Amino acid sequence: MIPAVDGLAAFGPATVAACLLAAYLIVGEPVVGTVLHRRFEAGLGSDPNARIWLYQRLLVLEWGLVALVAGVVLLAPAVGWAQLGLRLPDRAPDVVALVLTVLVLAFLIGSTRALRASVRRTGDTATLTAGAPQAITALVPRSPVERRWFGLVAVTAGVCEELLYRGFLLAVVVAIAPGLPDLALVALGGVVFGLAHLYQGAGGVVATSVLGALLTLLYLGSGTLLLPMLVHAAIDLRILWIPVSVLPADGPDR
Repeated sequence: MIPAVDGLAAFGPATVAACLLAAYLIVGEPVVGTVLHRRFEAGLGSDPNARIWLYQRLLVLEWGLVALVAGVVLLAPAVGWAQLGLRLPDRAPDVVALVLTVLVLAFLIGSTRALRASVRRTGDTATLTAGAPQAITALVPRSPVERRWFGLVAVTAGVCEELLYRGFLLAVVVAIAPGLPDLALVALGGVVFGLAHLYQGAGGVVATSVLGALLTLLYLGSGTLLLPMLVHAAIDLRILWIPVSVLPADGPDR
């Protein structure tokens, strides 16, 4: 269950801000993300700091949005952080939600480890990028400095995106339509999260929608954002396991 928010009026003077921020997450973020990534990809090959440029802007964007959420909470005394999911679990996680999420996490980590082993054993460096969209492979850090920045981005995504898309957005939706069933919230949490990754193409939207739905299921099943945050960060951090040698070169011919 989503922690109760007693109607949209509970947001008080911050109601308009809460609705505008929720609308941005649904409509604006896909556009902003796509524009940002197009600028980033245009700079690859000519700007050696293109990834760091993108990583830094992602950090500013996500923490900036969390700061806006903090402003809404500050202006809405009837809404606390606990109602946005930032609280300790008050019960054991729902078994189905936990098992599904653990299976997905285990599959992602296991497949990455298997890929590394395959590359080391056969020397086949084309296996990783053979069907991966350029928008995704371009994001993977190459240098030690990029890897450090990416680590910050991965942890930030786990914390900020869960607070924004699971905690805040669903709290606003429940305040507007308190009778929505959990299944509708799971679908909404998945689709909106998937659209935020529009820059990855149709396949990326579908994959992240499924992941978003599973993370929403874990949130609803545990009553806390802490578990989805840990799982989300772990999924993104696994990218650091990918050997740099299997990645395509930067530039127009990549």
